[in-house]
Amino acid sequence: MLDPTGRTIMISGANRGLGNAIARRLHSDGYNVSVGGRDIEALRHSMEGCDDDRVLCHRYDATEPGTDAEWVSATIERFGSLSGLVNNAGIIDTAGLEALTEDGLDALWSVNVKAPFRMIQLALPHLRADGSGRVVSIASLSGVRVMGTFAPGYAMSKHAVLALSEATKQAGWDDGVRVTSVCPGFIATDMTSDFGEDSATMIDASDLAELISTTMSLPNTASVAQLNVACRLEPHF
Repeated sequence: MLDPTGRTIMISGANRGLGNAIARRLHSDGYNVSVGGRDIEALRHSMEGCDDDRVLCHRYDATEPGTDAEWVSATIERFGSLSGLVNNAGIIDTAGLEALTEDGLDALWSVNVKAPFRMIQLALPHLRADGSGRVVSIASLSGVRVMGTFAPGYAMSKHAVLALSEATKQAGWDDGVRVTSVCPGFIATDMTSDFGEDSATMIDASDLAELISTTMSLPNTASVAQLNVACRLEPHF
């Protein structure tokens, strides 16, 4: 397993929910963590209690090209290198197929697909230089299968994330870059609080963060391309 000491991981959307669980887990494992989000004060509050020497909080807005490049530059300036990227920031639109609008689809595409695409392009040279760079993109089981009439626009965007991950894997493989698409079912976070599901039966964010930490630390000879994590019976898997 890779030694986390001195390795720096960037995590988007880290001020709450799964992103914060990932950031805090990686920090506790010994990584340097660079966390990005729209609300810098919320970011700082979410990382309270962590070692300030191993944490960078930086403004990042997935809808604002340019904030990504600023964040990557600040991370390299602070820590000197980059070993991993977690594309976690995302949105959901639960509209059915007939109710989904062009504006809604554009918003999903902007945040869930174009933003991680830009982040990967910016991070890839640094991940190649690392020799064991890691990219983890949070997709969804909705990116693997479409369940009934639930959120087809969201499913379309997460299908695209799987394609982006595959392209990234092929582009960086010879330089030691390994890529994992994490495809969870319902996670007990703020995003799912209005879905009418029992949070007690959902995936706990800390459990998913532990799995992601494991994929980050695997050697180059043990790559996990896609990690499907279900909280209920999924006949497809």
